[in-house]
Amino acid sequence: MKKITIISGKGGTGKTTITAGFAAIEKNLILADCDVDSPNLQILLNPEIKETKNYIELLKPTKTNKCTKCGKCREICNFNAINTEIEINQSKCEGCAACEYICPENAIKMKNKQIGTIYKSKTKYGPFIHAKLKPGEEASGKIVTQVQQWAQKTANKNNTILIDGSPGIGCPVIASIKSTDKTLIVTEPTVSGIHDLKRIIELTKHFQTKTQVCINKHDLNPKNTKKITEICKTQKTPVIGKIPYTQLTTKAMINKQPITEYTDTEITKKIKKTWKKLKN
Repeated sequence: MKKITIISGKGGTGKTTITAGFAAIEKNLILADCDVDSPNLQILLNPEIKETKNYIELLKPTKTNKCTKCGKCREICNFNAINTEIEINQSKCEGCAACEYICPENAIKMKNKQIGTIYKSKTKYGPFIHAKLKPGEEASGKIVTQVQQWAQKTANKNNTILIDGSPGIGCPVIASIKSTDKTLIVTEPTVSGIHDLKRIIELTKHFQTKTQVCINKHDLNPKNTKKITEICKTQKTPVIGKIPYTQLTTKAMINKQPITEYTDTEITKKIKKTWKKLKN
């Protein structure tokens, strides 16, 4: 069993488009969407949900009628989750339990809370593990880890788990790459793309994951594409794919299909070539 994770320095670089493109050309994959804050791989894979399980996390505080409104809990809360009426804003609460600890009346109790649901689905491209958070909840490394663990339980020793990771350098990204065999960074030839690429290469180096880069829409700015290639050479992080821009990508998304299934033009050939290098 092998794990390959696709990430990007920021959102909107085409990470999910390329992940779905790989899914449509390779058999024997277990697919996982670990971009839990904004999951959208399911739009292109059209999953049929087979199993669900509640995701319980973050102990959240609940106030009892013992409260005297002394305000000590509000004073110690670093997240401004408690107002002057000692009403607790659950969305702002980070579950640190400082309020429970400081309360002289034992009026605050921490309780588990369901913040999302994890799904195991069937798709024409292979089993698919994904998750959905309740409105206002944020993804943490824990739910990403649970999505990966379910994918691992689904896989056998001959499967490759293909993970659509989160953008950026936060906890969900770290949870996605810390135990992966290989990471592909998808970037684009823009100023912000270059800036974020540098940060995420540093992150993958810290976790010592084998990392490669794919430049999406490389032909939109050849000058910046050259800069990215030079940065990757300096960082000893090989560029294994350069995907051209095409309006067919948008049409494929509107049609809810992976680009490699929607068309067999130049972009499909480039994605197939990139996948061949990535999986070996």
